[in-house]
Amino acid sequence: MKNVFVGLSGGVDSATSAYLLKKAGYAVTGVFLKVWEPDFLPCTGPQDRLDAMRVAAHLEIPFKTYDLEAEYKKGVVDYFIDEYRAGRTPNPDVMCNREIKFGAFWKQAQKDGADAIATGHYAVNKDIGDAHALMRSPDNTKDQSYFLWTLTQNDLAHALFPIGHLKKPEVRRIAEEAGLPNFDRKDSQGLCFLGHVDMEEFLKHYILVTRGVARTRDGTEVAEHDGASFYTIGQRFHVPGKEKLYVVAKDLEKNELVLSETLEVPERARTVVHLARTNWIRREPAHGTLYDVQIRYHGERHKAKIQVNSVQFEEPVLVAPGQSLVVYDPETGECMGGGIMTGNANNR
Repeated sequence: MKNVFVGLSGGVDSATSAYLLKKAGYAVTGVFLKVWEPDFLPCTGPQDRLDAMRVAAHLEIPFKTYDLEAEYKKGVVDYFIDEYRAGRTPNPDVMCNREIKFGAFWKQAQKDGADAIATGHYAVNKDIGDAHALMRSPDNTKDQSYFLWTLTQNDLAHALFPIGHLKKPEVRRIAEEAGLPNFDRKDSQGLCFLGHVDMEEFLKHYILVTRGVARTRDGTEVAEHDGASFYTIGQRFHVPGKEKLYVVAKDLEKNELVLSETLEVPERARTVVHLARTNWIRREPAHGTLYDVQIRYHGERHKAKIQVNSVQFEEPVLVAPGQSLVVYDPETGECMGGGIMTGNANNR
């Protein structure tokens, strides 16, 4: 039997993953990953660990705690803060998977005798010949392949997603039937290390507040803001007396925001977006082929062609540099990989 170390977060998805693996005959060890949490904000780490311990006790499997605070602070939190400070919009969940769950966790688990690690992600690791393909989950509302685009063939060779082929209601039903103590626990929301905490409130502990002006597209000043770095393209901006306004552009040098009542793409937005840190999981996208791409989690699927380190959209899109762009095969749903968007005319 393979020794599988399951990352137990305290939630129902990872708990059900551990249950299914044990039922299938694997030698399962539950592992809680202790990560950095800000001391100035309420955090759920202690309760999460307690819930994870209860699951392990119920399943009668060994339980470990890996202290990954230093790795998490450096690889996820510092990256997150530095990107916002530079005016970009990072995705910490992508970096958490890359640096922690499939990085530091696997390294430590391997030292402790693990043959593979498992997580409660909604995605499918499919064998195609002698290679691994990352596929979308059949549950479109929960699919998490967007956050996994940095995984490599080596990562997938020792990664299991036991619930990836299931839909959320099925997972809850299995958990309840198995008597798991957290079968009815609510899903966690928000950033991977902030939970329900307001992101701007967190960032203000690290980025200096610098008052600036917010204008409409015609140049009319409608509000002030605390600093252009705190805002991302597409974000709602609240102005008294205005029903809806969105950030559609920002100028870091002038510390100004441009607001609009709609998210229509400005005429000056380009259809070409440059990519950095690209990763292609099983095969590189074919030149001249139209793929489905997502520029945010659960965001609209756009049509685009991939050319090495750039993306040619069929129509202009409103993007935020720093966000992940993830590429999918429109026929099969395979996640090809992706990159981090570095530039588009509408952020200047």
